[in-house]
Amino acid sequence: MARRIPVRRDGFCLRVAVDGADGSGKTTFADELADAVRALGRPVVRISLDDFHHVRAVRYRRGRESPEGFWLDSYDYQRFREDVLEPFAPGGGRRYRSAAHDLVTDAVLDPPFRTASPGSVLIVDGLFLHRDEIGDVWDLSVFLEVPFAVTARRMAGRDGTNPDPGHPAMRRYVEAQKIYFAACSPQRRADILIDNADVEAPRIMRAG
Repeated sequence: MARRIPVRRDGFCLRVAVDGADGSGKTTFADELADAVRALGRPVVRISLDDFHHVRAVRYRRGRESPEGFWLDSYDYQRFREDVLEPFAPGGGRRYRSAAHDLVTDAVLDPPFRTASPGSVLIVDGLFLHRDEIGDVWDLSVFLEVPFAVTARRMAGRDGTNPDPGHPAMRRYVEAQKIYFAACSPQRRADILIDNADVEAPRIMRAG
């Protein structure tokens, strides 16, 4: 997989997305991909969209159980573009921030800027990475395809949520993903579609 990431000869950075439903294994996949890219001798910057949430007052303004709220209000895409995507764009300054929000304390963050090495590979994991606001920036994008029955069980083990994707407590998350799938077709937009139902044996379903 790491060898599928293009190599630029102009010193510009590359932006790679690892998308998928909550519980699909995005963070683990992105971390392992980052390790594999580093093993090829390439500089890597790892960012998670989860560090760019809106504050709770914004995230829950449509109600704590609202799928539309989860889809529309979870993330601060303006900060994410300014602090991450634009610095890594062709001709960008490579001066980035790795986070904008602390999910535990709900604090807005302004950490010190860091400067990436020329030719760095930015690897981002997160939900909704093929949505229209940011879907056109990726040099390579991956979508992890995992049934909701599997992702719900993983979330239960990780977060203590209900393991049944049809349970009312899971409606906010599952229905938000369905809205995303219908609006943005991430499985089709992704350059690489991977069956990640078995995290020990991910399988490439399509590679563009």
